[in-house]
Amino acid sequence: MPDRRAHMARSSLIVMAAFVAAKVVGLLRERAIAHQFGATAEYDAYVAAFKIPDLLFMLIAGGALVSAFLPVFADALSRDDEEEAWTIASGVTNIVLLVTLALATLAAVLAPWLVQHVIAPGFTAEQQALTVDLMRIILASTLVFAVSGIQMGILNAYQHFLLPALAPIAYNLGILGGALWLAPRYGIRGLAYGAVVGAVMHLLVKVPGLVRYGFQYRPTLALREPGVRLVLWLMWPRVLALGTVQVVLIVNTSLASSLPAGSLSALNYAWVISQMPQTILGTAVATVAFPTLAEYAALGRIAQLRATTVGALRVLIALSVPAAAALWVLGAPSIDILLRTGRFDQQAADATLAALRMFALGLVGHVTLEVVARAFYAQKNTLTPLYVASAAMVLNVALALALVRPLGHSGLALANSIAVTLEVLLALVVLARLLDGMEGLQLLKTLGRSLAAAAAMAVAMGAALALLPEEITLGPLSGPFVSGVVRAGIGGALGAVTYVAVGAAVRMPEVREVRGLARSALGRG
Repeated sequence: MPDRRAHMARSSLIVMAAFVAAKVVGLLRERAIAHQFGATAEYDAYVAAFKIPDLLFMLIAGGALVSAFLPVFADALSRDDEEEAWTIASGVTNIVLLVTLALATLAAVLAPWLVQHVIAPGFTAEQQALTVDLMRIILASTLVFAVSGIQMGILNAYQHFLLPALAPIAYNLGILGGALWLAPRYGIRGLAYGAVVGAVMHLLVKVPGLVRYGFQYRPTLALREPGVRLVLWLMWPRVLALGTVQVVLIVNTSLASSLPAGSLSALNYAWVISQMPQTILGTAVATVAFPTLAEYAALGRIAQLRATTVGALRVLIALSVPAAAALWVLGAPSIDILLRTGRFDQQAADATLAALRMFALGLVGHVTLEVVARAFYAQKNTLTPLYVASAAMVLNVALALALVRPLGHSGLALANSIAVTLEVLLALVVLARLLDGMEGLQLLKTLGRSLAAAAAMAVAMGAALALLPEEITLGPLSGPFVSGVVRAGIGGALGAVTYVAVGAAVRMPEVREVRGLARSALGRG
């Protein structure tokens, strides 16, 4: 157990570091986009154009595929049956590629109708035509991701996490290149071309790992292979569960298309910023934990499965609560650092901040959902998350319809936060029944201590911002970027020290836990 714990900690830090790098590149990408296009009707069209390609990716080549494929592929490897494992990998790859090709082609043909009646009915005719053009370009990337998703599952099954974690960096570099070099020549279409280039880079970066593990491709669908059938069977509930998330995003896009120009852009910028801690914490830990959870589930070791799940949740709660507080308090200077350039003006910054604070309220839910969902998938239980996600989708849509008028685009963000929080709570109740408990009292204690420490942290950060001037000049350097760096840097440092100090005062074991995991990961534990 200590060796496995150290391995998971080390892998988590590697993946987190790669995800941090990916997010840094992603934020540079967003800054380049903000400089070129700001929060405008043109960028609204670009954001809307991604909805159908994202839907196809998430349903076919994204999380649904990996969650279903990895346990089956890992089972074959655990029996030392590489012949079966590579047959399953090849069959699933070919099936997914053919299905994606058919659906992407259909979406390209139906793009005008989809944009006019589903995605962005509130756009002007010119915006809708631009959205159609952009969507057709971006759909090419879904074919690449259809193959790339299988690659990630294969490498993770071999406990190899570095290359899959580097893939998002490559993808973001493609879009960044589109913003810097293609957009000046091709306008907003340059961003779409960059997305396609990034998708190809996302695929190619994992090829060396596949070669290392002896990947064997076979031109077969292998429909008679039990493992392929099992992947398809396990996949469809996950497809529907992720589909509920995409339905919410499409509904939000449709509602935002009728709001003032730039509303959808601001909502998207806020979502991208809020995803940084979500990916670094939740996705990184869940990605590393998933193969271990699947192994414990396959061996029937329920106690270890429960302990690993609860341990991951406690650490994620202790880290995501202060992250949410930081997003709320330091949102304004953070936006100044990341986005205040070129055409991104103060009005766009205010609109982005309003949505960001609403997304911050749901950060703990988004982060912990990553682990909770994988605890179900590790047991090859994909139906329960589907039912829970469906209920959350209905609630989210209802709240969005109710809140969009009084709160505008920030109401859409608030609806998302409320729905995901309730989704996690419901999923935990069900999971506790399957795992003979979830140490609910310990999780509540962790949450309570984290909230207390985060409250003190928020006060400290707020006081720092109140004492610092709005505009700060450092010699010849001035402007929103400089002011944002100083204000966020001082406020963030003071907040982090306060959180750790108060956490130690209220005896948060998670503070020591994180320190111990880091030491184990670095070989000093």
